[in-house]
Amino acid sequence: MSDIIFLSNVRLSFPHIAEPQRQTNEVTGKERISYNCELLMPADHPGFAQFMQRYGAMALAKWVEHTNTVMGMIQADRKLRCFGVGEEKVNKKTFKPYDGYAGNVYITTGRESQPQIIEANGQAIDPSNTMAYQNLTRKMYGGCRVNAAVKPWLQVNKHGNGVRCDLVALQFAGDDTAFGEGSTDASGMFGSVGGANPFAPAAPAMPGLPSFLA
Repeated sequence: MSDIIFLSNVRLSFPHIAEPQRQTNEVTGKERISYNCELLMPADHPGFAQFMQRYGAMALAKWVEHTNTVMGMIQADRKLRCFGVGEEKVNKKTFKPYDGYAGNVYITTGRESQPQIIEANGQAIDPSNTMAYQNLTRKMYGGCRVNAAVKPWLQVNKHGNGVRCDLVALQFAGDDTAFGEGSTDASGMFGSVGGANPFAPAAPAMPGLPSFLA
């Protein structure tokens, strides 16, 4: 259990929790399913410090005398790491950091299977209870507060060396300002409509009665 890091009162971003994210590999055509999200917190959050300490300990055990070199390579390539400073996450349309990212740090976390969802009373939802799972996960919008249990791990494969993070469990911890523009209110452009619809087509004229019924 020492590998699992508890992140208290962090903000949820880009959640794919109620429904998994589906991505298709352009080369192989294979579909990848992932329940994932990003977790935002201040740089001095104790959970983030614990996460980085655990990452450093794993790296030292794996790469020994090459640790500094490998960690430097990982730090230089955002695709090889699951964490970073918020200013790295820039919206391609506005060229500014995404809502909530500036001044914070983030951890990207996910898994192929559903993470544990913890109720307000601290009990885990029965994974077979689909309705309860959906009811609670749909409350978890981008910008809300959550508690999370995550587990860092090292990537060592043909794609290179890196650090990733499993999403173990999530608990809704409270509301906060939703990220993004939200829905647009255009009601001020409209007035009340009284009487008949001026755009309704006119009723067709009734045909005259046949002469033998007149």
